[in-house]
Amino acid sequence: MLGIKDELELLCLRSSKIIFFTGAGISTDSGIPDYRSPGTGLWNKIKPVEFRKFIEDKGVREDYWEARFISSSPLDIASPNPSHFAISDIIHSGKGLAVITQNVDNLHQRSGIPEELVIELHGNASYAKCLSCETRIELVDLRKRWSRKVEVSRCSLCGGIVKAATISFGQEMPRLPMAQSAELIQSCDLMIVVGSSLLVHPAAVFPQYAKQLGAALVILNNEPTPLDDLADILVRERIGDVLPELSKKLILA
Repeated sequence: MLGIKDELELLCLRSSKIIFFTGAGISTDSGIPDYRSPGTGLWNKIKPVEFRKFIEDKGVREDYWEARFISSSPLDIASPNPSHFAISDIIHSGKGLAVITQNVDNLHQRSGIPEELVIELHGNASYAKCLSCETRIELVDLRKRWSRKVEVSRCSLCGGIVKAATISFGQEMPRLPMAQSAELIQSCDLMIVVGSSLLVHPAAVFPQYAKQLGAALVILNNEPTPLDDLADILVRERIGDVLPELSKKLILA
């Protein structure tokens, strides 16, 4: 009788258009806590900023940037782990179409996946953007301004509000990544969910959409998800014990 890993390998070998859908669980081995785990989750340590308050209140913006720069974040020092590199290898092998990610840590890009093949549903925390003119602003430049006690929450080009290029509570989801994801899913024959609770909407609808269109669905996550009943294969093992091994077998096949 085949084990779960064997079933996953056979399904991947039969597939040629794999999309990975990743959540916080893939980055915990890089030292980035997930968001919800009791006691250790990021939301236990960092109070999320509501978009409306950020826009309306200069004091909230100043507190936001001070908290960002006064000490280092796990995002600042994290590096891609073997699971990130495993997905990158599968993408470069030609079997993988793209990565749709809920993460903002930029680790998929740093693992070698071309930026155009990483669809970021919730943005990217490695840089900032002006909300008005959409100019990209590097955090190192903002930190220099902050250290000189120069206001960093206003764009030096147009005066618009500057914010990390992530999606905050109450902020509209970016239309382009949502549209790109929907279009990509129409072409995939397998979606592998990696380290996502599938609780955050509307992003969590994409695995269900893939299944509805006829793709196979694999969920690799430590905890149950609302879509477990739809999955063709459920894997309840450590991500780091599954993806690197899977990647090696697919590349050698």
